[in-house]
Amino acid sequence: MAAQSKLAEIAFNCTCQEYIHPWTSSCVCSAAGMILSIFPSSLRVYGAVYLMALILRGRIPSLKDLGRTVAGVVQSAAFLSLNGSFFILAICLVRQLLGGFYFSTASLIPSLLVGSISLFAERPERRAPLAMYVANVGIETLWKMMEARGLVRSIPNGQVLIMGLSITALMYMYRAGLHKTVAKDPTFKGLGIIVGKEEEGPVKSPTVTTSQSSRQRPLNFRSITAYLELYDRLLTTKHPSCPHKSGCAKYAVLGGLKPFLGGVGLQVGLKLLLNIPKIIKLKMQWRKQILNKGSLQLGLALGIFSLLFKTTSCGLRHSCGYDSALFAIPAGLLGSIGLLWFPNNTVALYLMWKSLQLLYNWGVAEGRVPEVPHFAMIMYGIFTAVLCHATILEAQSMRPSYFKFIETISGGRLSRFNLKSFEAFGVGSQDQANQMIKKLGIVWNSPYPRFALTV
Repeated sequence: MAAQSKLAEIAFNCTCQEYIHPWTSSCVCSAAGMILSIFPSSLRVYGAVYLMALILRGRIPSLKDLGRTVAGVVQSAAFLSLNGSFFILAICLVRQLLGGFYFSTASLIPSLLVGSISLFAERPERRAPLAMYVANVGIETLWKMMEARGLVRSIPNGQVLIMGLSITALMYMYRAGLHKTVAKDPTFKGLGIIVGKEEEGPVKSPTVTTSQSSRQRPLNFRSITAYLELYDRLLTTKHPSCPHKSGCAKYAVLGGLKPFLGGVGLQVGLKLLLNIPKIIKLKMQWRKQILNKGSLQLGLALGIFSLLFKTTSCGLRHSCGYDSALFAIPAGLLGSIGLLWFPNNTVALYLMWKSLQLLYNWGVAEGRVPEVPHFAMIMYGIFTAVLCHATILEAQSMRPSYFKFIETISGGRLSRFNLKSFEAFGVGSQDQANQMIKKLGIVWNSPYPRFALTV
């Protein structure tokens, strides 16, 4: 107990210079150096993001478009720079106000204070997507933190379950026609490509009809013509309530084949794009990088989902005698079997947050749930606080790519934070940070970070 009390006293009495800016005694200079370090890196990051968005429009940009793009890049870079510098300054100010560091004030509360405020510097149309992004990474990080404490346990293919439920909710909204009214979102364009425009809602008023198969004469399979007629029926037979023009069997098979080919093409194209330097140097290992089962994963997931979704939907229309948006629920759940081929955490969490957001918008429009003012900004602040806390004090719960991103834009500051005084917190912060630094191969080329502004 005495040793633990001594460690707690050391953690509380740790100065912000010892902890977060050991290269300078000035808190203001530390925050200023963070701005100078983040801003150039942010310009490069957001420059690439906005340029890609400009290219995806598919038309030659006008001078007005270029001007807006440049202004957007500068504003977004300013937002990220202010966020980082205010975070450093908030840690120092909170310590001075409370007289020392607690577990919650070493990172979590300072980030919570500045996260939502700094988002005001970002463009309004960018705030909701940013909130979605940090919520995506943040919920995964929070889960890993709870898992490390033994509070939760991951289940096999849990991300597939999340993905299946989320895409089922989205498909119901798509079939109900809500994507044209209260749930407008670009995500539905992607769903339209996967399952086709035929399944787009709103569904016509359900009219019970007599099943077409009941009026057809039975086949005599003792003759060859029966097999030819069966083949013809497979190609042409459809229920009157089916929204497609061709036969149900042809519709389902082609509906699965097209997304399969598209998914394979997309995955191979991305691999080729990421390996351009190796291709130019003729060092590309084609069999290892391209000609493998991994290149089929996305295509199989999309193709099987579309095939099962359309097969189930047509089967329900034949059985019930009418069409309904509710058919998207069993069809989506069965189609989710195909997602076992592509168990991706990032995609699963994105679909989960997107479906929750659109369901919330629908609930607000229907007056069934209250509208929370500035909900996106609140969500951004909460999950940014989770990410900042984990990045510094519980690095093993953070995505390595995100840790590397913070280390790069901060000019090498993150790896220089001194966390030895926080052993009393019981999470081994310094050991977790050292393991992450070793894993990422981070090496200091200078005793000081970029723009150290030593005093």
